[in-house]
Amino acid sequence: MYDGTSRPPLFTPARRRRALRATAAAVALSAALLTAGCGSSQDTVQDPKATAASADGFPVTIDNCGMRTTYDKAPARVVTIHQHPAELMLALGLKDRVVGTAFPDSAVLPELRKDYESIPELAKKEPSFETVLEAEPDLVYGGYGSAFAENEGRSRKAFADAGIDTHLNREYCGKKRVTMKDTYEEVRTVGKIFGVPDRADELVSDLRSRVGKATTAVEDAPEVPVFVYDSGDKSAFTAGGKSLGTELIRLAGGKNVFADLDDVFGDVSWEQVVDRRPEVVAIYDYAGAGSVEQKKKFLLSQPALKDVPAIRNKRFVVLPLTATLVGVRSAYAVEDLARGIHPESFR
Repeated sequence: MYDGTSRPPLFTPARRRRALRATAAAVALSAALLTAGCGSSQDTVQDPKATAASADGFPVTIDNCGMRTTYDKAPARVVTIHQHPAELMLALGLKDRVVGTAFPDSAVLPELRKDYESIPELAKKEPSFETVLEAEPDLVYGGYGSAFAENEGRSRKAFADAGIDTHLNREYCGKKRVTMKDTYEEVRTVGKIFGVPDRADELVSDLRSRVGKATTAVEDAPEVPVFVYDSGDKSAFTAGGKSLGTELIRLAGGKNVFADLDDVFGDVSWEQVVDRRPEVVAIYDYAGAGSVEQKKKFLLSQPALKDVPAIRNKRFVVLPLTATLVGVRSAYAVEDLARGIHPESFR
């Protein structure tokens, strides 16, 4: 969220996203070392019957990014750090459990906005450990790995030592390729934690339906090459093959021209962008990264890009950053992308 501080619009975002990725990797490694032998790098839900669960589904044990947590009951007071965990909680009808949010990235989904705005915002960015403690949570749910940055005193161990459980969005559990399956599994995992598996199944069904309608609309359309522009001027910071964005583009009838980049995000040269001749540019929009209009103006002003089909024809699709992450927004993004890539399929 933009906090009013003047920032270089095309440089800061790349550094921020690199830092998020680096922190995520460090968090996952630290958690794995602290809990060696306790669980896999992906979330898994233990069979409640195997632990003599009560009729309401508890206790339930979750393996999350190398840390195992057993919930004897649903958490009652939750702090979400970053926007997409908060939106997922609200989409599951859990507003009454959220006692604080932090670090929104973009405009909240209209149907969730009223609920979101009713929850106290603890900080414009990641809150301090002390600020989180003041909210008296029994669970902290983080979106990016930086939610639990050890160098800022918010490690998962620090929260555990304070008697507070933590959950990290599965997107930051490791280096594997992220897909829509991760979104559905994240929803179901959170549903298990809060004892609302039926709501989670219903939400997953709705998200699958949204994706299905969009993919059906473009199934006979030719594949269109798409370039993701996150930020950068000397080079382009873009989505790689391991990002959820790559799958969202595929489902929408396109192909990420940098799907061969073996990372979630990375830098590529403008010469590479020219050589791959994208026909559409997907612009990631988030606060503090420069406005969408600034990004368009920059791309359109570069002489080297003037013959790139997407630039020549001014074909841009704008996606909120939160729509490209593991959360409820990703299903919406498929339709937005499909309409931008294949507008003729929706007339």
